[in-house]
Amino acid sequence: MKENIMPSIVLTIICIVASLLLVFAHELTKENIAEQKQIRFNSSVESLFGQTESTLLDDNFGEDSVQAIAVTPDGKTAVQVVADGYSKDGINVLIGIDENGVLSGIEFVSLGETPGLGSKVRDNADFREQFYGASETDVPLDSISGATFSSNGMKKAVDTALKVYTENKEAILSGR
Repeated sequence: MKENIMPSIVLTIICIVASLLLVFAHELTKENIAEQKQIRFNSSVESLFGQTESTLLDDNFGEDSVQAIAVTPDGKTAVQVVADGYSKDGINVLIGIDENGVLSGIEFVSLGETPGLGSKVRDNADFREQFYGASETDVPLDSISGATFSSNGMKKAVDTALKVYTENKEAILSGR
């Protein structure tokens, strides 16, 4: 009987120790990870609007795919959206909306799409530029051949950013 119980007890102790080590490692690194995410986000905002200050809002306005929203003092808004392309959550972009409510730029935070195919949504400037100047959702889409899922994912990200901005413009610009 004792030889049947002993392996279970040893395995339980190993699992508890491993869990405690994981919790300790998480607590030790979570501030550094958050700081690095903030640096990357600020860098992307600067790529969209140039050297500027920005206020990070604490709300995604009920849209789960919106990761962050930042507003500059002159009314420009950056909306970080994660969308599914060919890969689940494969498209992580920052959509820049100028002070007039018009999409003015797209900056990639990360892209988990297939290299050479899905990555064309990032590499093809003409594809990205078709969205520039849009102020309403349901922007017409000229997909990239061979990257239909990724193209549709980009369109969804753009539509989401414009929808959140349009429906919550007053709250976003007031910094709430």
